[in-house]
Amino acid sequence: MAVPAVMIGSFSGIILGLLAGYYRGTLDQILSRIMDAWLALPGLLLAIVFVALLGPSLQTTVIALGLVGIPGYYRMVRNGTLSTREMLYVEAARTMGLGDGRILLRHILPNLTSPLVVLITLRLGTVILAGGALSFIGLGAQPPTSEWGALLASGRDSMDRAWWVAFFPGMAITASVMGFNLLGDGLRDLLAPEMAQDHRTHAGADEDECGS
Repeated sequence: MAVPAVMIGSFSGIILGLLAGYYRGTLDQILSRIMDAWLALPGLLLAIVFVALLGPSLQTTVIALGLVGIPGYYRMVRNGTLSTREMLYVEAARTMGLGDGRILLRHILPNLTSPLVVLITLRLGTVILAGGALSFIGLGAQPPTSEWGALLASGRDSMDRAWWVAFFPGMAITASVMGFNLLGDGLRDLLAPEMAQDHRTHAGADEDECGS
């Protein structure tokens, strides 16, 4: 469930972010306002609305979670494209007569790979947790489809007699989300050390502020 949902969100967000950041102007203004309004709504609530409109199933849950994730990818790619498009090698590519599509795919997108890999990895854990929550309340995968959230919901009434029915799906969700978060942190330190340094700096400043 997590992989196709992340693919839907990342592909759409990357394409829209590249176009908005490269061409700017009216296109950028329209897409950015739409994404800002999108981000103003709670992601899980928006997913619930999508699933309620399309009907509860595993497929609609994947689509809903994918759509909810688009703004995050869009903002990262747009901001990266805005700064990268002014680099000398991009200007040189334009001078050589290369088309916009080739510049975007061969010169701009590869420079955004590291932060995108980190974001996608972290997003996998978020999607697993959100998908499990939707299935737990009956808006995700429907029986007889096996899904951790649905299994957790089916076992909550038998905790006093058969605790393992709910325990192991819950542990699977916990281990998967924690694993992807740790993987994302590790990839951030490896692929984007400046992001990790900024994160540690902000965390230290927050701790100092709290201590003071």
